[in-house]
Amino acid sequence: MLIIAERINATRKRIRKAILKRDAELIKKETRVQLEAGADYIDANAGTEPEREVDDLAWLLKTIQSEAHCPVSLDSTNVKALEAALPLHEGTPMINSITAEQERHEVALPLAKEHDALMVALTIGPKGMPTTVDERLSAAHQIAELVSQHDIPLDGVYFDPMIYSVATDGSGGATALEAVRRLKAEFPEAHVTCGLSNISFGLPQRNVLNRTFLPMLLSAGLDSAIIDPTEPHMTGAVLAAEALLGRDEFCMNYIKAGRAGKLIDSGDSTKQRN
Repeated sequence: MLIIAERINATRKRIRKAILKRDAELIKKETRVQLEAGADYIDANAGTEPEREVDDLAWLLKTIQSEAHCPVSLDSTNVKALEAALPLHEGTPMINSITAEQERHEVALPLAKEHDALMVALTIGPKGMPTTVDERLSAAHQIAELVSQHDIPLDGVYFDPMIYSVATDGSGGATALEAVRRLKAEFPEAHVTCGLSNISFGLPQRNVLNRTFLPMLLSAGLDSAIIDPTEPHMTGAVLAAEALLGRDEFCMNYIKAGRAGKLIDSGDSTKQRN
C-alpha cells in the first residue's frame, strides 16, 4: 500500500508556526519520523494564503527533500504555488488534488502532464460534494475522460472516494467501502486512496476507528491512504491486513517489521510471543 503521510500540514498550529518562522529542523524531524513509520510520500500543505503560499510551498518542498530524497505530494489548489514548486521536485511528484470541477482540472491536469506527476483525484463533480456512491462514480468517470484527453495514463490517478465522518453520517463507512469496491471494479488501471482520518472526525479515541477502518478499506480494494503513519498501531494494521489479504508474499514484510520491533509501538505493554 502506498502511504501518503499527512502530518506536514499548515492547518496544524505547530506546522504553521514552523513555516512562518522557517523552522527547518522541525519540518525535517516530521519528515524523518513519518518515513521511519513507513511513509512513501510526504504530503506538504503550506496553507491557504495565496500571497504567501507560492514561497511557502517551495520552501517546504526544498526543506523536506533536503532531509530525505523522498517524493512529495504537493497539497495545494493554488496554481502559482504548484507552478513554482513542481520544477523543484526531485523524482516523481504528486499533486493533491484535482476534481471534475472546471476551475480545478483545467489548471492541474496540464501541470501534471508537464511534470509527469501522479494525482489525487477527489470524486467531486461540477455540482459539488457527492452524497451517493453513484455521484462519486460519475465524477470519477468525468475525471477519467479528462485525464484521457490530456494523454495522461490512468495508472497515475489515485481516486479519493470522499470519506465522511460516521459522527454525522452513520452510513459514511459503508458508503466509502462500496465506493472503493466500485472504483476498483470500473477503473482497474487506476488506484484508490482516501483521507482516512475523516471517518473519525468529532469522535473520541479516533485512532481506534482509524486503525480498524483501514483494513476494511484494504479488503475492499484500497491501495493507498493519506494517513498519519505514526498513529499507534497504524503500521501494524497495514502490514497485518496486507499479509492476511495475500498482498505480502510469504508474509515477509510482516516478518521483517516484527523483527525490527515495528509491530508493537513504544510503550505498549503487550509482549510479542514467540
